[in-house]
Amino acid sequence: MGAVGTVCPWRGRWRTGAVAELLIELFSEEIPARMQRPAAEDLRRLVTDALKAANLEHGETRCFWTPRRLTLVIDGLPEKQPDLKEEKKGPKVGAPDKAVEGFLKSAGLDSLDQCEQRETPKGPVWFAVIEKTGGATADVLPGIVRSAIRGVYWPKSMRWGEGQFRWVRPLHQVLAVFHGEKLEIPTINRRNLSEIERLDAWERLDDGVSESEKIQIVAESIGHRFLGEGSFKVSGFDDYAAKLRDAYVLLDPEERKQSIQDQIRTAADREGLTVKEDPALLDEVTNLVEWPVVLVGRIDDDFMDVPDEALTASMRGHQKYFSLLRPDGTLAPRFAVVANMETADEGARIRAGNERVLRARLADAKFFWDQDLSTKLEDRLPKLGKVIFHAKLGTVAERVERIASLAEVIAGHVEKCPANEARRAARLSKADLVSEMVGEFPELQGIMGRYYALAQNEPESVARAIAEHYSPAGPNDACPSAPVSTALALAEKIDTLVGFWLIDEKPTGSKDPFALRRAALGIIRIVLENGVRLPLTHLIAEAAALYAEQPHVEGDVRDLSELSADLLGFFADRMKAHYRSQGLRHDVVSAVFALKAEDDLLRLSARVAALTRFVESEDGANLLTAYRRAANILKAEEKKDDISYGARAVDRDALKLGAEKSLAHALEETGRLVARAIEGEDFEAAMRALAALRRPVDGFFDDVTVNAEQADLRANRLALLARIRTVMGNVADFSAIEG
Repeated sequence: MGAVGTVCPWRGRWRTGAVAELLIELFSEEIPARMQRPAAEDLRRLVTDALKAANLEHGETRCFWTPRRLTLVIDGLPEKQPDLKEEKKGPKVGAPDKAVEGFLKSAGLDSLDQCEQRETPKGPVWFAVIEKTGGATADVLPGIVRSAIRGVYWPKSMRWGEGQFRWVRPLHQVLAVFHGEKLEIPTINRRNLSEIERLDAWERLDDGVSESEKIQIVAESIGHRFLGEGSFKVSGFDDYAAKLRDAYVLLDPEERKQSIQDQIRTAADREGLTVKEDPALLDEVTNLVEWPVVLVGRIDDDFMDVPDEALTASMRGHQKYFSLLRPDGTLAPRFAVVANMETADEGARIRAGNERVLRARLADAKFFWDQDLSTKLEDRLPKLGKVIFHAKLGTVAERVERIASLAEVIAGHVEKCPANEARRAARLSKADLVSEMVGEFPELQGIMGRYYALAQNEPESVARAIAEHYSPAGPNDACPSAPVSTALALAEKIDTLVGFWLIDEKPTGSKDPFALRRAALGIIRIVLENGVRLPLTHLIAEAAALYAEQPHVEGDVRDLSELSADLLGFFADRMKAHYRSQGLRHDVVSAVFALKAEDDLLRLSARVAALTRFVESEDGANLLTAYRRAANILKAEEKKDDISYGARAVDRDALKLGAEKSLAHALEETGRLVARAIEGEDFEAAMRALAALRRPVDGFFDDVTVNAEQADLRANRLALLARIRTVMGNVADFSAIEG
């Protein structure tokens, strides 16, 4: 029972009022790091769902995990289930005996004397009123805990000993404490405990396990494997957390993570170094230790001529070490390892052992580096013919030829980009895929290609493009900015998109196995951030033609118009996502992309920016309202008359009123100004020209009756409305704008 108004020292959270607390700890052999958090969350879900099914409300739930334990604490559980009153409708009064017997059996009653008659629109009907007295929560919980343990999902599981029970690793014991007391298995009365049966309360956790391996529910826990001193009794979560800390276990993963960060920074500061940020490695190492102790080791000088990225990849991938950097950002001959031990020699033997193991690992990396330098990148190209890009899209060698040709074309649209360098970079861009180093560390693709290119005296621009052509790899990754890098990155992504569109492997829903959304967003970002004028329709056709020339491609390139339109629609969706991430309006993107002839992303972006400012101005908002009014009238009348008034010229001589004459004149002038502004790509001027329509359009709707009695006058005024739609439609499809 938590004390009123006390602070939980573990997380600093207030818990008010008298509450009953449930504490569960599943104690096992070491759980793989990547599985710990999902399993802890799964345990929480299984238990809370079962509590809900048992009509047991509760307060805050918290889960924790370490390599050897999953822990769940639930506050605010009542000591007994609420009483329930359930009404069950039965057969009509006078129904056959068989129907009555079935009803009584389903309701758990012996006779109709326990039921009552009620009048319904269909006559008198039997009703059973069943009152269920809530059971003690402590009687329900053991079944819930046992079922939850069996229900935790593991990507891989195992059996141990002679038993049949499966878990991720051998499960030694289950700590289960409710209201300060160990959970006990209650006496079973199956006839009256259908709710508990429904929760599988009596499924035994130790089914199929030998007598010596049975898993017990206990009220005690065990500390650190080496530093702890046996087991200890537990009365509740606060007691449990404090005793674990005394037994060298930091239960909270966030606290372990912070401890590792602080220790590494302190150790690096002592050496005058900084830590290479690696959030993913930090998360993994956090789940490898219960009592983190950071030690700094030394890298032999013999290995420091190997590229920093290769050394880092070897230390990170194989040994889970953190790299330390000099003030200039280069790799220092030091590493940080997170041990799970405190030792009397302050980690000297652990440090020496890790240095010895690392020496062997880095010797492999140095061997790969030396071997790779002995072969030029271009000499590796034939091997790419044996690497399949996709079963329907040919080999990587064929892909390289396509990208080289496409990069040469794109170079003409990138300022200061030599076409020969773009082609050269493209031809060498995938050669490192068949190198020894990238074979061992695939994450170094491109990066190692740059080093090999520089070693064989390729131009810096070519080497840099090889390293950067995969970028941006995500929303937080930098875009390439050098001309050759820009051309190659665009070519690589356009080739990818067109290829998978050709074989109809497009993203569906949340599935995007070939990262095509990322490729399209990468193109958008490269274009916008570098100001590249890219004719997408032309480049899509070029890429499709290159696929058609290669024998191993199975895609259909016959209907280029459909392919191009579909891909441009995909780019429109990605631009909406891009603008939405920046807090801009996606409907404005739709309005601009509706102009089918527009495929220049940079120009589209300028149009979107100008249109956004316009529709958010007072003149723009009012004109948009008038546009909708005109469009609605036209839609109704064109449907009724079965005619398009946009195809009909306005008869200036038939205009009778000053307001319609003013509008006709304004539309003519605005149309001329808009056309000139768009041709000069001055989209702000186009919006200013549209803004001038506000007054004459408002005046028209105030003073003119569109549906005049005279047929010719009505038709002429509808043609005038259609002219509003046409002039504004040269800027954007205003019907796509919301609000």
